[in-house]
Amino acid sequence: MTDTPTLNAAVLREARRIVIKVGSSLVTDEGRGVDAQAIGNWCRQMACLAREGREVIMVSSGAIAEGMKRLGWAQRPHELHELQAAAAVGQMGLVQMYESLLREQGLHSAQVLLTHADLADRERYLNARSTLLTLLGLQVIPVINENDTVVNDEIKFGDNDTLGALVANLVEADALVILTDQKGLYSADPRKDPQARFIDVAPAGDPQLEQMAGGAGSSIGKGGMITKVLAAKRAAGSGASTVIAWGREPDVLLRLARGEPIGTALVATTPKLAARKQWMADHLQLRGAVSVDEGAVAKVLAEGKSLLPIGVVEVEGEFHRGDVIAVRRPGGEVIARGLSNYASTEARLIARKASSQIESVLGYAYEPELIHRTNLVLM
Repeated sequence: MTDTPTLNAAVLREARRIVIKVGSSLVTDEGRGVDAQAIGNWCRQMACLAREGREVIMVSSGAIAEGMKRLGWAQRPHELHELQAAAAVGQMGLVQMYESLLREQGLHSAQVLLTHADLADRERYLNARSTLLTLLGLQVIPVINENDTVVNDEIKFGDNDTLGALVANLVEADALVILTDQKGLYSADPRKDPQARFIDVAPAGDPQLEQMAGGAGSSIGKGGMITKVLAAKRAAGSGASTVIAWGREPDVLLRLARGEPIGTALVATTPKLAARKQWMADHLQLRGAVSVDEGAVAKVLAEGKSLLPIGVVEVEGEFHRGDVIAVRRPGGEVIARGLSNYASTEARLIARKASSQIESVLGYAYEPELIHRTNLVLM
């Protein structure tokens, strides 16, 4: 599966924004407790990447496994309330470890607990996105875990692979790195089939990959190679390529960033900007529209600027924060569409107002823009 000429195994060499996901068995040394040495190695490598000007987000499993260790449980429980209790106990040690080891590298960190519902709800999606992008702008390393203490079905998604892909979509990452306890993807289970071939590079979303990636995870985590293959497929929807690699490979993140073909690269076949434009243009239902003046048209079309409320002359329809709306020029022609930072009721109040007036008009301000340029697609 390596003969497609457009594929490139060195997917991290040019990546500027990288989401890294590590599994429970790695974080907790197969359930023995939070592994300070392993986490320290990843933190050191993340610090090197940050000094190169790259933006890094860590999605870390391990809260339930660490809680199991602290509670003296040898087997992962099946009852939901016990899983949630273990997550609550283990989250303390997990986040403390990342915070202290990143601080040793001169980096600030931030704990962000997410559920899949946060990323499915339009308003919470924008809130999470704004928070993460602000943290990256402040050169803070977000450490994300699923909020296992309060959710039900999310625990069943398995080892945070899906969450890693959703975060990659959320922040428009260039690449997703899934560090696991295996070297990568094989054509079959190498423990059972001596003829199993290692897959070094393939297109993300190739149906053959899902057939190859059967099997359950370890006794510590609930993932498996299938969840990683599906995560790569999801990440590719926003143009992010994925690498699945052994987490204990020496300097794995730095070597990947240098372009070394480590692990399995599942390459997004649609460029990031094209994927986002397609998503915005084709897959989201319009909830309303705003008409803007010619000055705003010029800023948006000619200069690629965000749409500010001062350029809005009319608000049409009823929409919520995070809904996709059309942007019309005088006369009705649609020039763009994008995610609105404000609901229609709010947009009507701040239309024709300077961004500096938003807080005085509404009593709060989400963003200075009605639609940020990264959430705006020209038509």
